[in-house]
Amino acid sequence: MSSHEQQAQTLVEALPYIQKYTGKTVVIKYGGSAMTSDTLRRSVMTDIVLLNLVGIRVVVVHGGGPEISAMLKMIGHESRFVDGLRYTDATTMDVVQSILCGKVNKDLVAQLNRLGGRSVGLCGLDGELFQARRLDEKYGLVGEITEVNPAPVRNALQTGYIPVVSTVAQGTDADTSYNINADTAAAKLAEALGAEKLILLTDVRGLLRDPGDEETLIHVIRTQEVPALVEEGVISGGMIPKMKCCVDAIHGGVERVHILDGRIPHSILIELLSDEGIGTMMKKEECAS
Repeated sequence: MSSHEQQAQTLVEALPYIQKYTGKTVVIKYGGSAMTSDTLRRSVMTDIVLLNLVGIRVVVVHGGGPEISAMLKMIGHESRFVDGLRYTDATTMDVVQSILCGKVNKDLVAQLNRLGGRSVGLCGLDGELFQARRLDEKYGLVGEITEVNPAPVRNALQTGYIPVVSTVAQGTDADTSYNINADTAAAKLAEALGAEKLILLTDVRGLLRDPGDEETLIHVIRTQEVPALVEEGVISGGMIPKMKCCVDAIHGGVERVHILDGRIPHSILIELLSDEGIGTMMKKEECAS
């Protein structure tokens, strides 16, 4: 088959998926290697613009851990982690807010716009998008989302924009902003928007039965299988809170949640618009494949 025929075949294969998802909302949590590699970042941004242009309502939720750590190091402030969460004192919170809501958010918006998308940056403080209370004293100014107001995101989507959301929340129990885990924020926003899909980009193939063997990828997992897999140790470490986010999103009405390897170029397009499912998909028991 010639390269032109292969390209045509790929487009034909994508058509039913485009028809299925046009007008539907997909929330993408963007982070990991896909954020730090220029090549992978361009690949992800191109995927997002393409999905937007074929009528899929894409929302991007991002973190920015490496940039925050770099700025803290620059000002001589130590980065500290408790239970995998960044300990956030007042100085760290200032850096988190300025880097996430400023530099990282606007860099992503600018890149989407340069690639032909129409993008707008939002943070959790805009229109009280995310409201939160303190999660636990031991984490400092890390918040637990208490309420989501999706109106600013909906307004952007309705006018054809790609909303890019940074995960800082307005405190309801104190006059402060809170740092929010990006996986959690993406899941909560997906629920509030009634999203068809939530995609979490990570630095692993998905959920592996044997962490040392990528051939043991679990392609489909149902929500009620999660506790047993935690008990068996298949879901462990940082994958436990990630899986909890997935379960919460499904219970909150999101149809499907996908954990994808952001190190694979165009993994979002491969998952959404082809027969070649990659990564781990979570769904409810009663849902058909």
